[in-house]
Amino acid sequence: MNIKSLKKLLFLCLAIPCAAVALLGCSRNERLSYTGESKLKVVTTLFPYYDFTRQVAGDKVELTMVVPAGMDSHSFEPTPADVQVIREADVLICNGGALEHWLSQVLNAVDSGSMTVVTGMDQVNAVQEELVEGMEEEEHHDDDDGHDGDIEYDEHIWTSPVNAMILVESIRDTLSEKDPENRSYYEERAKSYLEKLKKLDDEFRKVAENKKRDMIVVGDKFPFRYLADEYGLSYRAAFSGCSTDTEPSARTIAYLIDKMRLEQIPVIYYLELSSHRVSEIIAEETGAEPLLLHSCHNVSRREFDSGVTYLDLMAQNVINLKRGLDE
Repeated sequence: MNIKSLKKLLFLCLAIPCAAVALLGCSRNERLSYTGESKLKVVTTLFPYYDFTRQVAGDKVELTMVVPAGMDSHSFEPTPADVQVIREADVLICNGGALEHWLSQVLNAVDSGSMTVVTGMDQVNAVQEELVEGMEEEEHHDDDDGHDGDIEYDEHIWTSPVNAMILVESIRDTLSEKDPENRSYYEERAKSYLEKLKKLDDEFRKVAENKKRDMIVVGDKFPFRYLADEYGLSYRAAFSGCSTDTEPSARTIAYLIDKMRLEQIPVIYYLELSSHRVSEIIAEETGAEPLLLHSCHNVSRREFDSGVTYLDLMAQNVINLKRGLDE
């Protein structure tokens, strides 16, 4: 979507509701103030933030996730309905960075004066993208895609349970400030959830402490930099975490095959919501077992409807990671 088209989309999204307000003779804020019954409207961009928020907020907020279940967030572009949802938010919880390159234009176009925006990447220590041996070199991005000059940051910060705890604390504090009437409710739920995240962290550390090897191989992008750094793992992959490429060269595939044979690595990992073809080729050539390593950036429609959680997905990651490091 080019800038001209996005501006037209934003104009339509803002003009229609404003016309409706004029006909009704009162503003949206006035209607909320008058009824006194509307819940806090919280909008999240990505699944991890959606799940963290529902664990803390329970039924006290009206919660919406903008990026649809089943969609790769890297290819998402907002619809008029998405822009309208963001416009009406009391709280917007986003990730930031090039992953959400579209968001800054939306926020610049809507009246976000009373909206509280929580940006995940501002809450943690972001690390730069890195190219490891054998990895395809990623395409360069324009500076206005959320990068600071030539520095490109890995944006999958939630893959570390330690970062997840920081993000949950930020969400708790924001909800408590916006909705002080329910502060104790948010604090109690956050406390319980943080204890579960700490147990998850302990489980990953136990796997790392007992590992027979420290290298994992992913036949796809590698959105696990924060997970790997947290637990002292090395890795090889076809692409970096934020690469837009999907087809590695024959040379890259050959490198990964040779590396797995040399290191006697028993598992080749693949990602959710992506083709498993490269991992399957590597598995056939090496005899390795293909297993899912879920980045939690989004879930399928079936998973979303069933109520799957970040903890569910990461618990399976603990099991699958153990298979790759211990056997």
